[in-house]
Amino acid sequence: MTPYLQRPLELGADIVVHSATKYLGGHSDLVAGLAVTNNKEIAERLAFTQNAVGAVLGPFDSFLLIRGIKTLGVRLDRHTENADRIARYLEQHEAVKHVYYPGLPNAQGYEINKKQAKNGGAMISFELYEGYDIKKFFKGLKLISLAESLGGVESLVCHPATMTHASIPKEIREKVGITDGLIRLSVGIEKVDDIILDLNAGINAAKA
Repeated sequence: MTPYLQRPLELGADIVVHSATKYLGGHSDLVAGLAVTNNKEIAERLAFTQNAVGAVLGPFDSFLLIRGIKTLGVRLDRHTENADRIARYLEQHEAVKHVYYPGLPNAQGYEINKKQAKNGGAMISFELYEGYDIKKFFKGLKLISLAESLGGVESLVCHPATMTHASIPKEIREKVGITDGLIRLSVGIEKVDDIILDLNAGINAAKA
């Protein structure tokens, strides 16, 4: 969500941990993280630990992160605008069994997300109905890349069951909703019509 869409400190959190590798950097070209607090005592302890272990970002990576933060709001406006339209498109598609996106009014947790965040963000997960070949879906994509990252300006998809969560036993994955048919989409800032056309091409390829 980043601080642009959600501010956990204002909701009572003591420390917020950000993967700056994702939306804060926003260009898939650095690895960074940060811990933020508004508590002076915690801040001093974090600063001491950081100084003691030497966990600091290099100068060029710091430059890249500052550059990314400067365009955070503009990028997320486009990311989330695209995601909202894509989620609604997927929700109505005959091939899609389920869409997981907190910005949809019928989504589980919609009301909580509405109270805590500006909108639903730009991450969407969805499942195709049985009979659609996921491997063919990925091969049918041209604009969207298959990769294990998220939060960059480009749209990316991944297959959690065989990629990000492959090390988790199948019975545990399925228990928490990570089925073999689950697809995760990180919506980029490309023209939304182009993203939708690519998703449609992937779905058409999957049923062939």
